[in-house]
Amino acid sequence: MAAIRNEELLKRIVRLSKSNQELEEHIRKLEKINEKLVAEVQKSKSFTEKGTTVNVKEARGKERLVKSLKFNMATVLYSDIHGFANIIEGLNSSDVMDELDEILFEFDAICSRYKIEKIKTIGDTYMCAGGIPVKNITNPVDVVMSALEMSNFLTKYESNKRGMAERIWNLKTGIHTGPVTAGISGKKKINYDIKGNTVNTASRIEAVSEGGMILISVMTYELVKEFFECEYFGKLPVKYKGDLQMFRVKGLKTEFSLNSSGMEPNGAFHTKFALIRFTDLQEIILDKLEKELPGYLHYHNVKHTVDVVTEVELIGWAEGCTDEEILILKTAGLFHDAGHTIAYDNHEFHGTVIARNMLPSYGYSAEQIEKICSVIMSTKLPPRPSNLLESIICDSDLDYLGRSDFIPVSNTLFEELKAQNKMGSLNDWNKIQVKFISGHQYFTGTARSLREVNKQLQIERLKGQIT
Repeated sequence: MAAIRNEELLKRIVRLSKSNQELEEHIRKLEKINEKLVAEVQKSKSFTEKGTTVNVKEARGKERLVKSLKFNMATVLYSDIHGFANIIEGLNSSDVMDELDEILFEFDAICSRYKIEKIKTIGDTYMCAGGIPVKNITNPVDVVMSALEMSNFLTKYESNKRGMAERIWNLKTGIHTGPVTAGISGKKKINYDIKGNTVNTASRIEAVSEGGMILISVMTYELVKEFFECEYFGKLPVKYKGDLQMFRVKGLKTEFSLNSSGMEPNGAFHTKFALIRFTDLQEIILDKLEKELPGYLHYHNVKHTVDVVTEVELIGWAEGCTDEEILILKTAGLFHDAGHTIAYDNHEFHGTVIARNMLPSYGYSAEQIEKICSVIMSTKLPPRPSNLLESIICDSDLDYLGRSDFIPVSNTLFEELKAQNKMGSLNDWNKIQVKFISGHQYFTGTARSLREVNKQLQIERLKGQIT
């Protein structure tokens, strides 16, 4: 069993190493392209922020400005609360409307918790969308989870109100993921009115749904199937596009459900979801570093952060870390040099401040944030890790000491220090490096097996350059 596990870990390490090399090459290509396209990107960014402005005539003949934005991946939820046709005899109409208001109020609260944008309500029809106005990769999961909560709430509401035997309100839901165009209006409160085939498809899916059922398109299904139990429902004819497959969402998968109801997510769900959402967080932080890092940071740049995030995952899996530990490692790796946007000295502490400010809005618990900050602080030189996670990030942060590209990477650190008058000649730097590397040791077995031999070779190479 141990031999099989070691073989699997070796294969995973090889895959991650290859992925890291490909990512480095991709970064180099992007940097070259970026130099040529800065002006075009700025123009495009300005256009996106301002939106496309058009004049719309209102009923009184006045005109108002409406902005229009394109979202390439949004998930639209279209629900029919489906109650007016089932009103029982003797129920006051005003009471019915009060109940509907209560239901819609709770739906709004659910959307708010999942950061989903409510689009509109028309009678007992409710429409909302994920991925608007803030683009994110997790909006399909967010919307399906909100649909489950809405359905669960309505079931409990009816049970408490009058018993399931005399149930009035029921919910039919259709969900589809795709591009939408959003019209923006309002001054004090911004309103979004989305249009396009994605909206029409969600509406059509809702139309073929049945009471209590959540139907999703195959596009949404492919993005959420690892979290939810789904069963094939049928096909929906779509003009010019053939048949669209639909699936019924039954609930969370057993391994992600807090109980047998399949409605409440457990810790495993939150961890896996956070690993996916990490992509959005990573994009924001890397963009921040790209814009705000000082120009003299030739070593502590975006590439170094990407290297560390990749390396902590590689070593973390090899050392047998859990999914949550991998999440903590990757997040710490992402923020460990973010403090350079504030100051060079004590940048580790400044990185923890940025992390504490940002991570709560991404669903990290207080306990997770404390662990992340502790891991970040462990990268302060000289490294003195006190646990496995701190050992992994310390090894990842100094991974270049045992890599074949050590000399050119080391020279970028020299240039960085020299630009701040923190270092003299290159010869002096090489002497310091020999002393530092000779006294350095990797803390994890994985790093020792991967880098220790090469590190000894680097010492000999450096000695050869000292005059």
